Amino acid sequence: MMRLTALTTAVFAWVSLLVLPAQAEIKINEVTSPGGITAWLVEDHSIPFTALELRFRGGTSLDAPGKRGATYMMAGLLEEGSGEMRAQAYARAVENLAASFGYDADRDSLSVSARFLSENRDAAVGLLRQTLQEPRFDQDALDRVRAQVLAGLRSDLKDPNKIASRAFAEMAYGDHPYGSSGKGTIDSVSALTRQDIFAAHEAVFARDRLYVSAVGDITPDELGALLDRLLGDMAPTGAPLPGPAEVTISGGISIVDYDTPQSVALFGHMGITRDDPRFFAAYIMNQILGGGSFDSRLMTEVREKRGLTYGVYSYLVPQDLASVYMGQLGSANGKMAEAVEVIQGEWQRLASDGVTEKELTDAKTYLTGAYPLRFDGNGRIASILVGMQMDDLPIDYVQTRNDKVNAVTLEEINQVASEILLPEALHFVVVGRPEGLIASP
Repeated sequence: MMRLTALTTAVFAWVSLLVLPAQAEIKINEVTSPGGITAWLVEDHSIPFTALELRFRGGTSLDAPGKRGATYMMAGLLEEGSGEMRAQAYARAVENLAASFGYDADRDSLSVSARFLSENRDAAVGLLRQTLQEPRFDQDALDRVRAQVLAGLRSDLKDPNKIASRAFAEMAYGDHPYGSSGKGTIDSVSALTRQDIFAAHEAVFARDRLYVSAVGDITPDELGALLDRLLGDMAPTGAPLPGPAEVTISGGISIVDYDTPQSVALFGHMGITRDDPRFFAAYIMNQILGGGSFDSRLMTEVREKRGLTYGVYSYLVPQDLASVYMGQLGSANGKMAEAVEVIQGEWQRLASDGVTEKELTDAKTYLTGAYPLRFDGNGRIASILVGMQMDDLPIDYVQTRNDKVNAVTLEEINQVASEILLPEALHFVVVGRPEGLIASP
């Protein structure tokens, strides 16, 4: 939910060419403002530009009962005016500063991304502070954003991937907030009032769930002063976070009838948390099984050998309140049954027989080589740093991450494969009209 004007787009197209190089050594410093706000900072004074990232834990899971979609819509309304500025005046102010502010909400967090030139820093921070602490949520803006959200929800009802995601979440998490879309439903979004949006804002924006990073042309002292000005008088506490979600989905196959020539499938079972000491072994194991490269077992067996799909992937999903291990693919209705059977077989084979030394070596080479390429811009780096804080990773993680990957042994990989791969618990949600595939009773 980011508004980019023509001027802003041109400015940031320029600065994107002058960011920290991907292979550069990234030195992260912890900064504590005079008012006690902590942030991680990477200084880069080569260009007069700073990326600031704020993240508030809780996200759409903080929606009040019966108010599903309020947090998501509130995030969209933050760029629709603040203080004395209605939407058009606000947009002009952002454009005149050649700044950009972006807002997004997911299950576990609400993100605020700010990009500004050093010469406009004070004015940009002042406008961002006004945005976060003096939102207008005018009724006409609310109605406009509501119409956009409702249009998206109606589109989702016709999207096989969204249908599969919704069905899997309902089966996996039940009545927990994870069990329904953070965008809400047509009924819940239609009923939201202006007061509901203010309540969602109050629930989310508080210092007790705040994480901050900054990358660019700013010193520790300057960042400390900026943080106190921007966030110092924010409410100390927000709404209580929900409790953990129990993963209730069990093994089997569910079919959601939908008239389409190609079925889509989501599959998965209980996963592993990010702070589990086995996580790196599980991460490498998943790269071998279905982590996205054409050399993964699923891609080799399902696509390359049998031509059943253009792509099939598996991935760990370590969320704040529950963790799952999932995968996805699309296949022609006449081929989906075979694709499901092959995936089930590969899940069982890896759990039983483990991986080879060559597979482990190749996966390590890929993962360690690809990691530095993530740091391809100030904004991207700021997002990574704030994510590290939310995952409670050490400040030197960027320097030690590849060492942790390389330290995993074949024995550890095969042990974790036998523990976290649960072939009997693997559940497939298939949307379409797959031929020869029988739903579980």
